[in-house]
Amino acid sequence: MTSVSITAVRRLPTWPTAAVAAVAWLIAWFINLPAANWAAYDLLGLQQGSHLGDAVAFFLLDVPKVLLLLTGIVTLVSFLRSFVSPERVRRALAGRGVLPGTMAAAGFGIVTPFCSCSAVPLFIGFVEAGVPLGVTFAFLVASPMVNEVALVLLWGLFGPGVALLYMGAGLTVAVLSGLLIGRLGLERYVEDYVWKIHAGAGAIEIRPTLGDRVRDAWRSTVDIVRRVLPFVVAGIAVGALIHGFVPTDLVVSVGGRGNPLAVPALVGLGVPLYSNAAGTIPIVEALIGKGLPLGSALAFMMAVTALSVPELVILRRVMKPRLIAVFVAVVGAGILLVGYGFNAFIA
Repeated sequence: MTSVSITAVRRLPTWPTAAVAAVAWLIAWFINLPAANWAAYDLLGLQQGSHLGDAVAFFLLDVPKVLLLLTGIVTLVSFLRSFVSPERVRRALAGRGVLPGTMAAAGFGIVTPFCSCSAVPLFIGFVEAGVPLGVTFAFLVASPMVNEVALVLLWGLFGPGVALLYMGAGLTVAVLSGLLIGRLGLERYVEDYVWKIHAGAGAIEIRPTLGDRVRDAWRSTVDIVRRVLPFVVAGIAVGALIHGFVPTDLVVSVGGRGNPLAVPALVGLGVPLYSNAAGTIPIVEALIGKGLPLGSALAFMMAVTALSVPELVILRRVMKPRLIAVFVAVVGAGILLVGYGFNAFIA
């Protein structure tokens, strides 16, 4: 953002602008469905019920819907998150017991959803602050997996029940992974230079005004949307193709409950993919609509968000290969249990 545009943002009245934006958001939300149908079937002249027509309508509906969810709710969450800095997280986690610290770390992962590019400095900061290794891993698992983007999109597309179930499953995986890794005594597999770093002890926290927090939240949201937009469009495009052209019987036969290897196959497929919740959830939405069981779909999304190859490559800078292998094995086992468990107990 240029200095001129930043200056213009600062001159805007905070609360009147926010109120106008909220009203515009609500109007756009309610006209989205009829507008998408009109554009697909009337403006473009596509036949309702045809493969191409349904695929285009799905795409035109989901792109603005997902972007509205992101801009609206993420702005609010970013504003609330401005009260929780990484330094506060480090101080809150240091000195706690193992079980309370692990549970707190997983909970912090929801309200402080730092991206994978922040994994290295956060890992170093937590270790330097005296946070146990298992507690640190609970945060690293929960932060990308159970973040505000995933919960907002799941809530908006599938309802609160699925979103809360996903949050509970993700937190369970994060806590159990942190406890197990903490019990294994793997500190020797952290790169040696990490233990030699002594930084950040005298950091000064700047306390912004309420107006600054609102403006910073909006700038943060714009930055997040700009970064995830390619994944959103690509994910929705794939979801639209699945929705319009992939036969339901094929999806059910490959990924349905009748295939005992469906969950590990989807987890294995998700690990090498470079995406995030915003890009993955539209694909999950289309697959569930075709009959893919909820557990299989959520296991796929968890693998993409918590075990992605780019994040593992970044973590290699602070962890030795054996520790990364243990991390992948423990988290992967937890994701498999979630997938099979959801498939067994949720119709």
